[in-house]
This record gives sequence, C-alpha cells and structure tokens, in this order.
Amino acid sequence: MEPVPSTFVELMDRFEARPCPAPSRRDPGFVELGARFDQALLYASAAHRQQPRKGTPVPYLSHLLGVASIVLTYGGNEDQAIAGLLHDTVEDCGVEHEPVIGELFGAEVLRIVLACTDSAVPAGQAKAGWRDRKERYLDHLRELQPGDAALLVSCSDKLHNAQAIVADLETLGPQLWDRFPGKTPADNLWYYESLAGIFTERFGGPLADRLSRTVEAMGSLHRGLT
Repeated sequence: MEPVPSTFVELMDRFEARPCPAPSRRDPGFVELGARFDQALLYASAAHRQQPRKGTPVPYLSHLLGVASIVLTYGGNEDQAIAGLLHDTVEDCGVEHEPVIGELFGAEVLRIVLACTDSAVPAGQAKAGWRDRKERYLDHLRELQPGDAALLVSCSDKLHNAQAIVADLETLGPQLWDRFPGKTPADNLWYYESLAGIFTERFGGPLADRLSRTVEAMGSLHRGLT
C-alpha cells in the first residue's frame, strides 16, 4: 500500500490540485498571509480546542477566526491577523503561552496579544474580579496612542463579541444574560458602552463606528425585552 502523504501539499501535488493563482490585477494593499499565519491557525486550534463559547456548544475557535477576519477586513496586516487569532490565548489558557507566542511569532505579535489581555496569570490560577479587570483594561486602552496596532485587534474582538450578544438576544431574549454569572445586564452594557466610547475617541473610523452602532442595538434590544 502506498504510504499516506505527510502533508496536504504532497496530496495536492499527487492530484495536481493547484492553489488559486494571483489575479492579473490585485490591489497593491493586498496582504499575503504566509507560513506564520498558517502556524498561528494551528496554534490557536491546539490551544483552544477544548474551549466552547460561553454557555454554548460553539467551539471557541469560531470567535478567534471571526476576529482575524474582521482585522483583515479593516486593513490589518499579518501581525495583526495573527494577534487576532491569539488574542485570548494568554488570558484564557495561561501566562505560560507568553514566551511561546513571542518565540514563534515575534515581539510585535506578543505585544499586541498582551495589549488585548485583561488578565495574565498561570493556568488554573484565579483571576482578579471582573469589574476590576474591566476597569483596568479600559484605562489601558485609554493609554494607547492613536494608531497603535493593538487598537484594531481589540476593537475587532469587541465587535465580534458584541455582534454575538445582539444575535443571541434576538433569539434567546433576556435569558442570554444568564451566561454571565455574577454580572447584571447593566454591567455588560456599561462595559460595551465604555469600550465603544474609547474606540471612537482613540481609534475612530468605520470599525469604531460599527462597534458603536452594534452596542447601541444591544442596549435598545435589551430595553425592548425588559
């Protein structure tokens, strides 16, 4: 029996399956994602494989892919897209991932990941209280300089989360908030409204505008259901 190819590239070659060719004309700002992005996809999948989206059967990787997609849609580069895939790895999986991310993907990706992290503790160690972490994170965002690469990644993360909350409010109603034990709907609305204000001030542009509109829809929908 013929041995199984060790990589998908070998299998593609066997069947003469070719990648899509570059078009004759392509926007000069096109971001060509390389081997580092491929490795980040595998790293994110390995690190978050057992993790669901809060209170759902949905794999957490769906969020990470969604954030990377928003980053690229709004003009991000490869470092920012990689950071989008890994933005929750230190926060959710443990500070032990910090040196690994730095070694594999470089100092700038690690800096962006840490700028999107509201808690960096060893795996299994208790985090600080939710309100304290969120207030510190809001203060941290206010300290970032306009144009900082982390603002695009963080805003993409918050937009993807806000869109998910709005979608689930539409289908589940107020019971959606049961996914956030120890926090009231007012707590969550305070946080997202604060985020929207900061991104409008520090980042601006279509992505921040979209986040603001989504947060407004979240508040309006909640008030209409209660």
